[in-house]
Amino acid sequence: QLQASGGGLVQAGGSLRLSCAASRRTFSSYAMGWFRQAPGKEREFVARIISSGGSTYYTGSVKGRFTISRDNAKNTVYLQMTSLKPEDTAVYYCAAGTAQPGTPGKYDYWGQGTLVTVSS
Repeated sequence: QLQASGGGLVQAGGSLRLSCAASRRTFSSYAMGWFRQAPGKEREFVARIISSGGSTYYTGSVKGRFTISRDNAKNTVYLQMTSLKPEDTAVYYCAAGTAQPGTPGKYDYWGQGTLVTVSS
């Protein structure tokens, strides 16, 4: 089970940190990803981190603004979001799966979403 939290309302240019806590003891063996779905749009990949935390991968629109990290001791993955823009407004989801180098990965387990709203 994956539990995402940390969403909220923030002004453009602001920051938020999302968290995703996993209940599985095998958390550390999974690549973890963040996805988002804006109103009226399809879900899109945002960022992922491999099981060891040694490799990350981002979609182009968030590079340099978002940082994904994980704490395997706490079974938690984070998404630090800075310089937020109104177009970042979406429901953000975390997911667990596998990932090859240089790819977003494939995900089998999904958490519920947390809403991020960025006002202009």
